[in-house]
Amino acid sequence: MSTEESTPERRTDSPTPDQPQQADAQQAASQEWLEDPQYREAVIDLLGVLAYGELTAFTRLAGDSDLAPTQPLKAAVASLAVAEFRHYECLVKRLEEMGAGSEAAMAPFIAAIDAFHERTRPSTWLEGLVKAYVGDGIATDFYREVSAYVDPSTAALVHDVMQDVGQAEFVVKVVREAIAADERVAGRLALWGRRLVGEALSQAQQVAVERDALSSLLVGGVGAQDRPSADLAELGRMFARLTDEHTRRMGRLGLAA
Repeated sequence: MSTEESTPERRTDSPTPDQPQQADAQQAASQEWLEDPQYREAVIDLLGVLAYGELTAFTRLAGDSDLAPTQPLKAAVASLAVAEFRHYECLVKRLEEMGAGSEAAMAPFIAAIDAFHERTRPSTWLEGLVKAYVGDGIATDFYREVSAYVDPSTAALVHDVMQDVGQAEFVVKVVREAIAADERVAGRLALWGRRLVGEALSQAQQVAVERDALSSLLVGGVGAQDRPSADLAELGRMFARLTDEHTRRMGRLGLAA
């Protein structure tokens, strides 16, 4: 549920002697933050909404694979679905390590996320692909923004599960080929993309506002005393960045934002 340009590169070289010490320091800092019950509740909220988002991404991509016009495309989309399910499993594992039930953690977000997907149900194979790239991309960017205000271990997990699983390159290629074959496709998909950005931003704001614990991650008040937080001006800039990233994605698809 992510895009490639926002993903930090993975290190492929051997660990340096300092890396284990850095990892221990990160773990200690995270544990200190999580000792605050309110902050711990906020992190459970964050992991819960991400887990349900990844689960629905899996089920939607699995459904999209049935609509694919060729066997290679079916296989490609099915592989993306499998990757999303692995992200879901990582989040469930972390919730269990924290002693939190994954079902209970996801429950508060089911209605809002399901309602968003009901309002943005694609009517064609191409609309489904654009939604997987553009719609999910906005959610990915939003939760990456939130991860700037959490403990190091939680932030690392969020970035890990928000990594691109291959859908960016795949969707861009398929959509551009479809536009090249029929220019009329571009206009319809551009309108669809504009609808998606409005719905996705609205849903992100709704989730953040309706859950006090989750919104506290942004505005502060819980966790370590030196934990960063965002003021109203920064929140405004954050949503401007989300819109800018949406415009960039639409451009990569060859669509007008």
